[in-house]
Amino acid sequence: MEFHLEFNPKPFQKKIQHPDRLLLMGSCFTEQIGQKLDYHHFKTLQNPHGILFNPFSIATALEEYMQLKQYTRDDLFFDQELYGSWQHHTRFSAPEQEVCLDMINRSQSDAHQFLKSADWLLITLGSAFVYRLMDGRVVANCHKVPPDRFEKRLLKASEMVERYNELFKLLLSFNPYLQVIFTISPVRHLRDGFIENNRSKATLIEAVHTLTETWPMLQYFPAYELVIDDLRDYRFYAEDMVHPNYAATQYVWEKFIQTAIDKNATKTMETIASLMLARLHKPFHPQSEAHHRFMKARLEDATRLQEKNSYLNLKEMIDYFSLGLPK
Repeated sequence: MEFHLEFNPKPFQKKIQHPDRLLLMGSCFTEQIGQKLDYHHFKTLQNPHGILFNPFSIATALEEYMQLKQYTRDDLFFDQELYGSWQHHTRFSAPEQEVCLDMINRSQSDAHQFLKSADWLLITLGSAFVYRLMDGRVVANCHKVPPDRFEKRLLKASEMVERYNELFKLLLSFNPYLQVIFTISPVRHLRDGFIENNRSKATLIEAVHTLTETWPMLQYFPAYELVIDDLRDYRFYAEDMVHPNYAATQYVWEKFIQTAIDKNATKTMETIASLMLARLHKPFHPQSEAHHRFMKARLEDATRLQEKNSYLNLKEMIDYFSLGLPK
């Protein structure tokens, strides 16, 4: 008798190579995948605006990167002794106006340059609910400002499709070789309510699948379905019963590797992972011959990998293993 139905997503036709550059945007689940990509020495830029949940704010951020928008004092607000931007996460807020602007504009410039030559854009949508200020502007983050200053609304799938159709025209003009991966975050937005969260996720899914049927460079990775329909158990959630825990994230990551990453890249990833684990090794006797042999072997592995893959930057790792050898 089967008590678990495993879901194996269909492999992508075009897959991620290890030298590729990946821009990741969206919810906190984006950053969990981004951390794993960073661990395996992929070239990534994660959430230049900070964590974003709704599709309109993500689209606005991407438009700003293409335009190389530079923020001014008029784009900021002041609340609770901090300057901030309605389009950015609170990590960009600061007590000094110039500090806030400097952080935002440096990030804008970095994102502009990165997007120009990015191979992949990974967008993770969290919620179809948007919050508007009274002047009609959609905010990316409410910054713990009292809710009576906002109007909350559930987007329609058709609105998202229309907005992203225009966005992708601009993106392809800006970077014709860009490939896009959409995911829906498995994080449950229960502050909206159980029914409302499901309506929101359904709206996102409908819009994304409509878009993937229109644009050849779009692919869909089912992170949401893997957690909700494959794992399907509260033991795969953190204590808040909202965020997937480490086991769930690791499971989704392994499926992502199978689905989206080239086989040659996975071999490089395995070598890098073994070297990263070796760096965590704490010897009982650092001066022993056995430890010196261990460090020398890892140094040779790292040096060989660097020589074979010029796009990698393993200098820090090579220096670490070199320091563990006798002079």
